[in-house]
Amino acid sequence: MNELRTASLRNVAVIGSRGAGKTSLAEALLFSAGAVSKLGTIAQGSTVSDFEPEEQRHRSSVSTALLRFAWNQTTITLLDTPGSLSLLGEPLTALEAADAVIVVLNPDTGIRSELIRLWARARERRLPCLLFVNEPETQSKPLDELLAACRRELDISPVPMTLPCYRDTAMEGVVDLLGHTVIRSKADSPKCETGAVPDAIVPQVTESVKRLQEAVADMDDRLLERYLSAGELTADELASGIRIGVHKAELVPLYRGSALRNIGVAPLLAGIKEWLPSPEERPQAMPLSDIDHDGADGVTSKPHNPASFSGFIFKTLIDPFVGRLSYVRIVSGVLQTDSMIFNGSRQIKEKCGHLYALLGKKHTVLSSATAGEIVAIGKLKDAQTGDTLCEERTPVRLAWPALPRPVLSFAVEPKSGADIDKVSLGLHKLIEEDPTLDFSRNADTKEMVLSGMGQLHLDLALEKLHRKYGAEVVIHTPKIPYRETIRATAQAQGKYKKQTGGHGQYGDCWLEIVPVARGAGFSFENRIVGGVIPRNFVPAVEKGVVEAMHHGTLAGFPVVDIRVTVYDGSYHVVDSSEMSFKIAASMAFKKAMETAHPILLEPVMRVEIDAPADHIGAVIGDLNARRGRIQHVESRGHDESLKALVPLSELMTYTTVLNALTGGGGSYVMELARYEEVPREISLKILEEQKAARQTVAAL
Repeated sequence: MNELRTASLRNVAVIGSRGAGKTSLAEALLFSAGAVSKLGTIAQGSTVSDFEPEEQRHRSSVSTALLRFAWNQTTITLLDTPGSLSLLGEPLTALEAADAVIVVLNPDTGIRSELIRLWARARERRLPCLLFVNEPETQSKPLDELLAACRRELDISPVPMTLPCYRDTAMEGVVDLLGHTVIRSKADSPKCETGAVPDAIVPQVTESVKRLQEAVADMDDRLLERYLSAGELTADELASGIRIGVHKAELVPLYRGSALRNIGVAPLLAGIKEWLPSPEERPQAMPLSDIDHDGADGVTSKPHNPASFSGFIFKTLIDPFVGRLSYVRIVSGVLQTDSMIFNGSRQIKEKCGHLYALLGKKHTVLSSATAGEIVAIGKLKDAQTGDTLCEERTPVRLAWPALPRPVLSFAVEPKSGADIDKVSLGLHKLIEEDPTLDFSRNADTKEMVLSGMGQLHLDLALEKLHRKYGAEVVIHTPKIPYRETIRATAQAQGKYKKQTGGHGQYGDCWLEIVPVARGAGFSFENRIVGGVIPRNFVPAVEKGVVEAMHHGTLAGFPVVDIRVTVYDGSYHVVDSSEMSFKIAASMAFKKAMETAHPILLEPVMRVEIDAPADHIGAVIGDLNARRGRIQHVESRGHDESLKALVPLSELMTYTTVLNALTGGGGSYVMELARYEEVPREISLKILEEQKAARQTVAAL
């Protein structure tokens, strides 16, 4: 396996909606190729792909699995990806490493928003595609509906390569339209039997072959001329046309079968070899840019040397016992095990550990890897997902796409004080594995906040945190980082005088506080004249004000958007000190705040929502009820894109609400737009809650 020709490689991402049967299909492909001796099932937790405990518990993929196997003088690497919308980052990064995709559809699950988003990215990268319809044991929806959805939602009209062959109502095999034979197979054997097409379905087969011929003829002018003159294409011409159309990402072959029963899988396996491109036939679409030796980026007109090693990390896996594994797509050159490599993204050198070919959790050691291969590198110290690896003498950097941003957050607290370090370390390691997670400590609320793409995403992260790092946490909705400000100008004196025998403490200052424009922040002015406060004590006055602003007088939230001026005061030659003036300034500021009509401010988010057009009315109505202000609505194909300003307090559980409103077809991103005044009735409620919380703490 160490000496491979690039032309014999196939790197294929398996994508589809959750429950479509991606992992079952990957398992059946391994079984048909002889890579595994028994067909595993998700129900029994025996598939090669789903080896993580969380996957076996949830009976669903949660992470991209690499499945590398050899078949018919071809080395195939399948990237079996999860299908949940909450885990969208996994298949998106897998698409960057793949040269083609297999889209798995199921008539019962249909086409959901996660697949629409993945297909948009696959189209963007011009990835060739094969379509596999995984037909359930008892089909409740006709295939015509699914194909209509393909045309409507994905804008593709797949061309049939196989048709199902039934005995009574049970599928027993498929008709290979190119070979004009029936291929029968069983779940307990990788071997296939071939036979003649039953008379009853000959007319259907003839019609499907005609459709295939017409579609292939449209792929090439020479083939079209041949088809119009001869009325049909030869087998060689058909094969050539299919390959041309697939490589151009203009023809999508459609295969039908049942992954669980290993029916129709053998023709798909042959299609991977025959129709999908090798890395040699489809160079990496990601742009290479040279890096100057001083570290500055600069795209040059000179192409990157194909003999020099380069590659990128598209996934990181960290195990407390095994260590770090970096999944790498080799773009050019050759990588040797235990060699020194250069991280072009971070401008550092690293020692390359062992190279592995992966088949699920099975590792096969390699001595080298060449352009086009997907391998795992062990124990890279500083490299992260998205980093470019290369040679120091020819440094390059690959463009890395922006991944979806987290939209749902929970505050996490260790169950035990002894687990604080475990929680922090474990969450940082999980973020290295999954860049769509985010972990931060909110400076205002003093909470540890974990953010992700959805409820499932965060639940899985916490399960891994407990399993891998032994840390248990409790979660709750994060506190809203409210702010306080003022409406009116006010003045107040702060006088701190204390005699303790010997040197006392004396500080006296007059402050004026003035509201400023929203978002202007804090400014401090010194208008002391005549030396009533010595110049060396003025910084202490400012420091006292800044410290007092951390806890406003209204509800204890930080104070913002205010200008403070010190304009008068007095001092004592012996007893005055920086500390006394700091305390005096804090006293003056708090007094002034009480008479300056303090108000609460809340964070308002800029929200962009994508939802199916027939659900957009419900989304708008719900946003209006959440005090949202619609700014713009734009049509994007079958979806509508909506932009609005919505208070953060109304969005804490919005992921669940949006899924319910759109049948799982909506998604959103948000970022802080500005702070705005809280309406009076809501402000009173917040103040009561803060008062009750303080009383509870005092009682404890």
